[in-house]
Amino acid sequence: MKPKHNAGITAPLGFQAAGIHCGIKKPALLDLALCVSEVSGPIAGVFTKNRVAAAPVLLDRRHLRHHCGRAIIVNSGNANACTGEQGLIAAATMAKTVARHLSVPVYQVFVGSTGVIGRTLPIDRITSAIPTLISRLSSKGGAQAARAILTTDLRPKTVSLHARIGGRVVTIGGMAKGSGMIHPNMATMLAYLTTDANITPPALQQALKAAVDQSFNCISVDGDTSTNDTVLCLANGLANNQPLQHGTKAYGDFERLLTDAARELALKICRDGEGVTKIVTVLVEGANTTAAAKRVAETVATSNLVKTALFGEDANWGRVMAAVGRSGVPINPTKVTVRFDDIEMVQQGVGTGLNTEKKIAQVFKRKEFTIAIHLGQGAASAHMWTTDLSYDYVRINASYRS
Repeated sequence: MKPKHNAGITAPLGFQAAGIHCGIKKPALLDLALCVSEVSGPIAGVFTKNRVAAAPVLLDRRHLRHHCGRAIIVNSGNANACTGEQGLIAAATMAKTVARHLSVPVYQVFVGSTGVIGRTLPIDRITSAIPTLISRLSSKGGAQAARAILTTDLRPKTVSLHARIGGRVVTIGGMAKGSGMIHPNMATMLAYLTTDANITPPALQQALKAAVDQSFNCISVDGDTSTNDTVLCLANGLANNQPLQHGTKAYGDFERLLTDAARELALKICRDGEGVTKIVTVLVEGANTTAAAKRVAETVATSNLVKTALFGEDANWGRVMAAVGRSGVPINPTKVTVRFDDIEMVQQGVGTGLNTEKKIAQVFKRKEFTIAIHLGQGAASAHMWTTDLSYDYVRINASYRS
């Protein structure tokens, strides 16, 4: 499952993309992206659980009922959230304009927006730019599209993977944006995946949900969830494999490939988090249920005291134990062990001494490491990826709109 090339969202057969400046952001900054499939096909989506959902999310949820997609248009610099009826009209206008120029049904066009909440979307600038955007479509346009969806991100995030599935080479491409407001159930992040797999709509939706649960729902930068988070996966069937259906070996191979692609994008979001200097895997094992393991992992991963200790390279393992204890999961402290990479700091709920603490202090200086917690209860496990919380995070978000 190696990258096919660096085309990102245009890596699979039959996809083109483009990214241009339309006037939402400062001059020379790309702020409008489009991805189009050569043919229509199944599309799956997972969206924010925030009850204050942006206009593009509301539109996409409606369009997803048709289970068929052809194009995805995304603007950055403006979230089109908390904009009322005017925002809904703007999102619909984006879709209608693309649909008219491509001669496809409007429900096959999906819309994304990211940026500042509460500002009116300059829809005239977008619609005026759409003909130019379409004229720039290219199988090599994935890099520009990936740049056009960024906000506070430091770098674009793309992925291209392929594998032989059902006797055919199937490719998955993708792009994502996300730097702050990242939390389980997604956050201010957008991710768009494409594939040339031939797959039924229900199987694609199930595969995407499974992939998201193991990737974007396993990362935390700051504990905030946003109004716009969206993950879409568009398939066009041009790999000419037998239709993938849930329960088959070929489907399992596809789900793993999709999960690998989603994980790669999720980790790139973590590594590009606002002010981030460290990426830490929180692994919880020995739980009675997967839900319990995930609850403990999420509590540790989102603890501000743990995250600030990571930034300060302070080997304060007591903060990890305190987070485990307040997770709401019934535990027996005398059965808990905690390792930092390969060094066991806690045995049967008790620290192993100052000499060990000096060793884990060296682990805390690493850019990436693992906190492994064993609850001593059962066989279930879960993981999360978290980041430190730095001075730069506060600086970036204190001046986001300026």
